[in-house]
Amino acid sequence: MTTSEAALILEDREESFLLADGLEEAFIGIGYSFHTPIAIYSKKKAIKCLEKKGMDKEQALEFFDYNIAGAYVGDQTPIFLEDLDC
Repeated sequence: MTTSEAALILEDREESFLLADGLEEAFIGIGYSFHTPIAIYSKKKAIKCLEKKGMDKEQALEFFDYNIAGAYVGDQTPIFLEDLDC
């Protein structure tokens, strides 16, 4: 599911959600908390997006932890799923 597809689904339901800028490739779906839609992203894919922008692995992890995972932008703050390698 792309962010555009998700936005269309929510538009039909007269709902909206917040997206993380520049991490479209890491978007994996929509979750709900108390009937509020929340964008869900793959942490592993988000790190890869940052690396594609020119950061090395260590820089990407530090940037992610401080600027993305550490950011609270309200009740619809996106969730970053910790990918498990099973």
